Amino acid sequence: MGRWMKPEVYPLLAAMTFVTSMCVFQLTRNVFLNPDVRINKEKRSMGVLENREEGEKYAEHGLRKFLRTRPPQIMPAINRFFSDDK
Repeated sequence: MGRWMKPEVYPLLAAMTFVTSMCVFQLTRNVFLNPDVRINKEKRSMGVLENREEGEKYAEHGLRKFLRTRPPQIMPAINRFFSDDK
């Protein structure tokens, strides 16, 4: 990176790259997989889409199914450490 990039900028650059990639991922996912987005002409001409199965598949993705089996805590080990009486 040479003369124009200071080392203090690297963490900011990493954070901005991560956030930008997450935004691009979410936008791409919505454009290609969201059942409410209509790209081709035949679906756009329909007033009401009958795509309940596609909507269920979009809403119940793998990450959501995985998180259902996990406890609803951010840091369960730290919570147990501070809440258990010993």
